[in-house]
Formats: sequence, C-alpha cells, structure tokens
Amino acid sequence: MKTLQVGSIVVATLMFAFHPPSGAAQRLLEDQIAEAVTPLRETDRTGATVLAYSDGTTLERVREGTNHFICLADSPGDAMFRVTCYHDSLDPFMARGREIRAAGGSRGDVRRIRKLEVDAGELSLPQRALLITLSGTRSSDGSAPDSVTSLNVIYLPYATADEIGMSTVPQGMGPWLMDPGQHRAHVMIAGPLRPLHRY
Repeated sequence: MKTLQVGSIVVATLMFAFHPPSGAAQRLLEDQIAEAVTPLRETDRTGATVLAYSDGTTLERVREGTNHFICLADSPGDAMFRVTCYHDSLDPFMARGREIRAAGGSRGDVRRIRKLEVDAGELSLPQRALLITLSGTRSSDGSAPDSVTSLNVIYLPYATADEIGMSTVPQGMGPWLMDPGQHRAHVMIAGPLRPLHRY
C-alpha cells in the first residue's frame, strides 16, 4: 500500500513538472510578454504584437497588437537575455530568417537565401525600418537582468556610405553603416548599460 502511495506521489510530481497548471503557465507567458516589449517606449508596449514560447520551445504569436511593432520574447534554455522589437514592415524579412534557421540553416544560409529572394523581388524589405534589441545576462535564479545594453538598428537597404555620409567603420556607440550597398545595409547605434525597466 505504501509503495502504491509513493508511486502515485512520484507520478503526480512528474505530471506537475511536465504539465504545469494553466495558471502557472499563464504567469510564465505574461512574464515573457512583459519582458519582450521592454525595448519600446512605455506608450507603445501595450499595443505591440508579441511572439513568445507558450510551450517552452516554439516561438509563436501569443498576442495580436494594435500598433506597428512586433516584439520577440527571450529564447529559453540559456543564461543570455535578449529581446527584440521591430517595425512590422520588417516582419516578412525577419520571419523568413526564423524559417530558414528552424529548417536547420546556418547564419550564412540565412544571409545567402534572403539576399537571393530580396534581389529577385520574392521577399519584401522596407526602404527603412527600425529594430531595437536589449541584451544582458540573466541572474543565477533565471530572473531578467537588472541592467541591459541596447542596440538600435535602422535598416536602409542598399545604402552606401557616400549616399548618407556615414562611416562604415564601427564608431563605439555609433552611428555607423554596416553591410553598405547590400540588401541588409543598416545603421548601428549602440546604447550604454541601463536599467531594464526605466526609460
């Protein structure tokens, strides 16, 4: 009888570990959403579309937004904290990159395939669009870092240094033009270390 009780407790514990109650799962998802929108101004956060990991492994759209921003939750499974928001005009380009990586493609594959598709007119890329990333290292207990560094990226496809009068050499926090003349040409502007939730 005792053996049966112990066995039942073990099974219940395992079921809780692999199938947490909906309330706990919902709180986890809410945390992901709250973290995902932190690159944005306070006034833009509630209206952003959010992609997060509702099952812990697969990035999917968990909230439909009302403005032009799409935000990606931090990827689980490591100590690195990284959340990104971008203008929705960039979504076909960004989503295609995720699709290629999900199929086992390397970073080089993503660049090569997207370039071919953009040049052929098969993949849309806006004339200009903003992307913002916050990154840092999670605490030992898994909580988000107190401070993060920011990176602002302004996509300007095929822009050259002469056209916009900007250096192509990294300039500390920037701005500088990366990948000039290419489909993924973009201005890089890095920010200093700053508190995660204060803007």
